[in-house]
Amino acid sequence: MDSFSSFSQQTIRRFKNFDEAAGSILKFIGETLNINTLFIAKNDKSTNEIVKVVNKKETLVEEGATSPFEDTYCKLSVDYGKNALIIPDITQNEQSKPLAVTKNLGNGSFIGVPIYYEDGRNYGTICGLDTKTFDLSERHIRLFETMSSLLSYVLELDEANKQIEDLSAPLVPITEGVAILPIIGNIDMDRVERIIEQTLAKSQGLYLDNILIDLSGITKMNDEVVTYLMRIINLMDLVGIEPILTGIRPEIAMQAIRSRIDVKKFKVENNLESALSKIGFELHRKS
Repeated sequence: MDSFSSFSQQTIRRFKNFDEAAGSILKFIGETLNINTLFIAKNDKSTNEIVKVVNKKETLVEEGATSPFEDTYCKLSVDYGKNALIIPDITQNEQSKPLAVTKNLGNGSFIGVPIYYEDGRNYGTICGLDTKTFDLSERHIRLFETMSSLLSYVLELDEANKQIEDLSAPLVPITEGVAILPIIGNIDMDRVERIIEQTLAKSQGLYLDNILIDLSGITKMNDEVVTYLMRIINLMDLVGIEPILTGIRPEIAMQAIRSRIDVKKFKVENNLESALSKIGFELHRKS
């Protein structure tokens, strides 16, 4: 098994998200090839943004830098198609020669491979750049193309995970000014931070007066997560939304006590029905 295949398997098993995969992939390519700058860029067909970069001796590209997409080697790569675009001498190639980036670099070589979503949309590119010309073997070109495919796969995992996270902590409006936040599944620090961010953003757009936070669907979390989860309640108070907790099981209450959180200072009800009743709603069952 060669190092490419080994790295591919490790990627599928270990990487948590696209950002982590991008950094590790560039590092791996940098250790394999003698190219000064390796980077991953994304574009919206108007602006090209450098999301990850590894520079060795010279800083040719900076993370976070943006430029018009039309004026980049990345656009040449996307226009070229799914295979690797290799420009051995950027000052002699008809397409790269007139670009401002070529004038700034002076000379060098470029390789780029587009990164796509599963539905065919272009995310961006994975690229290599140097002010010195480089000569790549077929195996090295295959490395870039393989890593592009891996990044496409990780992009899809990211999208799927985001959809799962949205479903596992959806903010459900039930009437004007009132919404329910059922929190479901295994909760870790990363997830609770995303729940906080999503809840704040969505609740402001809904102009809520009350939010019912139901914890009965939580399967597992540690004491530290309980502390951060309670931040949702405090933040709701700060933005003028009254929170009511429901579904606090004994083990969650014990975790709150260990974390020195005074649950009594929050409004707590046994279940969603009693919480709704507390704010003036009555449930009528048809006979």
